[in-house]
Amino acid sequence: MSSSDRLERLHTHDLELGVTEAIQRHITRNVVAPKPVSQRKLNFEDRRPRWLRECMAEATGVFFYVFPGISSIASFTLNGTNPLGVTAFGSIFQIGWSFALGIAFAIITCASTSGGHFNPAVTVALWVWQGFPTKKVPYYIFSQIFGAFMAGMLVMGMYWPQISEMKAELLAAGKPLVFNGGPASILCSFPNPDQTNLGYVFLTEFFVDSFIGIIIWACLDPGNPFISPASAPIVIGMAYAAMVWGFADITISTNMARDLGTRIVAAIFFGKEAFTYMGYTPIAVLVNIPATLLATGYYELLMRDSLLVISKGHAVHEDGEEGLMRHISRATTGDIEAIEGRRRDTRHKQG
Repeated sequence: MSSSDRLERLHTHDLELGVTEAIQRHITRNVVAPKPVSQRKLNFEDRRPRWLRECMAEATGVFFYVFPGISSIASFTLNGTNPLGVTAFGSIFQIGWSFALGIAFAIITCASTSGGHFNPAVTVALWVWQGFPTKKVPYYIFSQIFGAFMAGMLVMGMYWPQISEMKAELLAAGKPLVFNGGPASILCSFPNPDQTNLGYVFLTEFFVDSFIGIIIWACLDPGNPFISPASAPIVIGMAYAAMVWGFADITISTNMARDLGTRIVAAIFFGKEAFTYMGYTPIAVLVNIPATLLATGYYELLMRDSLLVISKGHAVHEDGEEGLMRHISRATTGDIEAIEGRRRDTRHKQG
């Protein structure tokens, strides 16, 4: 018996469960089998309310998205007065990546349970265009806002000594706490002092959210050959990052839940001005929904190929196979008639 055979027999190169499972197809090693699934565990999982699992997945997903994003803003803001800190701890580029990776992690972690909306505008768009159940819309949106609220509370707790110091310095200097670059802006966005034209701010938010909405809808389109389920999380995250890099300096929100949940936290710690500052809050909270609806409507009405979606097995005709055959027959007949009509016109002109 060769030495390699003896090693195989002794299993001296076994690997424990974990990330190593992913390499089973690539190298010849034995991965120690997991323990059998007990009936007790199956019974427990079967008894879990589906609505609770979906709510917690939506809340957790938004938390995963907001927590790294606003913590990155915190490091950027709190080190803004330190010349060394600016270089070491923050930039808009860093913030964009934090939100992008947070969104990707949220989708990877929670989307398989709830569908991975993580944005009230996406929930509303799925309700309008894809038949998402009406009864689920309110508790999905509540869960999303709650997830952002918890992320805001946790970041405030983790950075509280530094935030308290900044707050004390501003108050001692007679300066406000709510402004872009102030401690409240760690949690939610505020316009720059020179952005007094709210129509301009509205249009910026509207077009940014529409851009993101189209990309999300393209990633969710099963007929799109250029996106796979595995690549969708990072692509959607990068859409957000691109908008942060391009427009964060002139104030964007991009997500009702992300803004409203953390704005409530800002109001708790810094006062009601978090909601009244420059009259900006309605733009930050509400514009995302109509902008996303417009973007997804644009995609649905002009770019969606439902026949391709049906052919890939992701949907069915509302009248079943019979209805699909009728449509194909009519479409084919119409194509043939159009071709014949063009031929007759050509012959008539030549004659």
